[in-house]
Amino acid sequence: MLLALLLCYGGFTALCLSMDRHHTELLGRKPSVRRRQGMRIHGWLLLALSLWAAVSATGWGLGLVQWFAVLMLSGLLLVLLMPYHPRLMLSLAGVSLLASPVFAFAQC
Repeated sequence: MLLALLLCYGGFTALCLSMDRHHTELLGRKPSVRRRQGMRIHGWLLLALSLWAAVSATGWGLGLVQWFAVLMLSGLLLVLLMPYHPRLMLSLAGVSLLASPVFAFAQC
């Protein structure tokens, strides 16, 4: 479930950074069209991978419920960190994307 949480948080952060307003606020410049599309695609891909991680760990019955819980938790964390600690939000996204392959290999 930790792998699904890390992937969800990274996916939501990528989707957040695909918006002009948030990208400008957090990184100081407007994203190009190509970068915006890439962030959007990678965000949705990470969310799909998090669904796969949750379902493969516990099956469809419990995995889907856990995935929705992880979606809510990572979304809440992102919403609470964005206005007060935006740099921490970006740092956590980087750490989550770096740590997720470690947890993926640990599950195998």
